[in-house]
Amino acid sequence: METPDVSSSDKTCHDGESPEYVRTSLAAAITMGKIPGKFYRDAKLYCINLLLTYDEGCHAKCAYCGLSGSRETETEWTDNSFIRVDWPVFPLEDVKEAIRSGVCPHVERVCISMITLGRAREDCLAVASELSEVINHISLLITPTIINRDWLVRAKNAGVDKIGIAVDAATPELFDKLRGQGVSGPHKWEKYWQTIRDAVEIFGKGNVGIHLIVGIGETEKQMAETIQRAQDMGANTHLFSFFPEEGSLLEDQSQPPIGMYRRIQLARLIINKEIGRFENMRFNEIDQIIDFGLSKETFDELLNDGEAFMTSGCSGDTVEYACNRPFGNCTPSQASIGHWRNFPFKPNQEDLKLIREQLNDYSLTYQVDGLELDED
Repeated sequence: METPDVSSSDKTCHDGESPEYVRTSLAAAITMGKIPGKFYRDAKLYCINLLLTYDEGCHAKCAYCGLSGSRETETEWTDNSFIRVDWPVFPLEDVKEAIRSGVCPHVERVCISMITLGRAREDCLAVASELSEVINHISLLITPTIINRDWLVRAKNAGVDKIGIAVDAATPELFDKLRGQGVSGPHKWEKYWQTIRDAVEIFGKGNVGIHLIVGIGETEKQMAETIQRAQDMGANTHLFSFFPEEGSLLEDQSQPPIGMYRRIQLARLIINKEIGRFENMRFNEIDQIIDFGLSKETFDELLNDGEAFMTSGCSGDTVEYACNRPFGNCTPSQASIGHWRNFPFKPNQEDLKLIREQLNDYSLTYQVDGLELDED
């Protein structure tokens, strides 16, 4: 199958562009000692998240994305935020040295994110090959639109052990509306799911993960059903909670209700750990989860453990969720009042008490103390 090239040219690297340069998440920059800072409640980042960078930016037009070609900001593409945080640019050699030198000894994985640009195909493999010299575990967050099955084989040969695929939207209708024809974008639902199948065959069950964003128009039932579909194919799900990016087409859309997010987090764990299935869950008349299909004993055990409410990401040597992305889904002020969407560590007893209350919150808007919250 021919793979479309959505770049305007196949030009070589310019100063400050990939593969010689990469963007890193703000959390990764702090972890590597490149930027001063500390994490709330002493959270630790176990995965260095990288993003390929180009002057011409991404050619996709996803309605919610901070990197979208449709985003209207006064900054250059390379200065735009992504999943709510800044991504400063550093030489790839600096990233390798930080890992090699032991500046961040607890880091167990690197994740490289592509963008929708033809040049990213080869550059992604080049960056992965370079990083395989200094770290054992490398994930790629890939763009199915510009790669094919043979490319996935090459990625594995370059030292990659896990693949992430940002499906994002839980239904084909939402996908097309927000990522495909609805925004004159290049992405196709069928291509994404075929790539999931190919990746599972090449990398093995449990070594492929899909990203899904809660709060972009789906119901809880639709989200749980899509998580089950991926699980049945051999792919785990990594959840994100929608956060509006300034200048994006969805900049005025609110974050999803926290009760909705908590229920989907629990459903994800139940499905991915094969404790239960979507078909055994029950929903109300507006498709909110009202029964997870578990015994009271199992349900209580999962709540008391708290793992369901942690960031779901790729594993490392010693931690199950190395890619824990502190503050990727919420602001520090939201975290400080117990509205940390994805905990980067096990929730404590105080956290769990609030989580239990949130699970039973069936509000249709994001609220704090009964008031709809507009949080910057």
